[in-house]
Amino acid sequence: MKLVIGSDHAGFPLKEEIKKHLDERGLEYEDVGTYDTKSCDYPVYAEKLCGKITSGECYRGILCCGTGIGMSICANKVNGIRAAACSDCFSAKFTRAHNDANVLCLGARVVGAGLADELVDLFIDTEFEGGRHQRRVDLITEIEKKN
Repeated sequence: MKLVIGSDHAGFPLKEEIKKHLDERGLEYEDVGTYDTKSCDYPVYAEKLCGKITSGECYRGILCCGTGIGMSICANKVNGIRAAACSDCFSAKFTRAHNDANVLCLGARVVGAGLADELVDLFIDTEFEGGRHQRRVDLITEIEKKN
């Protein structure tokens, strides 16, 4: 399965750095844009990326914007998406282990390329623990269904 990555104009430079890291790791991914630093609207790219995950074409995604927050808000509007804006290693690891997050949102104005690579590695390499955490993820899904 492949990853999917996207950004707005503010996140574009960080996205390009992350792509280099993914290439070094030999991981397959699809880039849904944007493809330059020309001003654009982040919800367009968040929705494209989330569609790749909900369709089953990709298993996890990485979104970059200025703070990571706008992308996470937008991505979390899509049923089946559990997006987390992370800027530290503990959060990146445990959003996978405990929340089964499927989208990592990063802020290009918050984290540098080196830390972003570490966060991406933790997000990709950490498996969901299941158990009591599965019950909680199921409750999140129930909230989605009601709303």
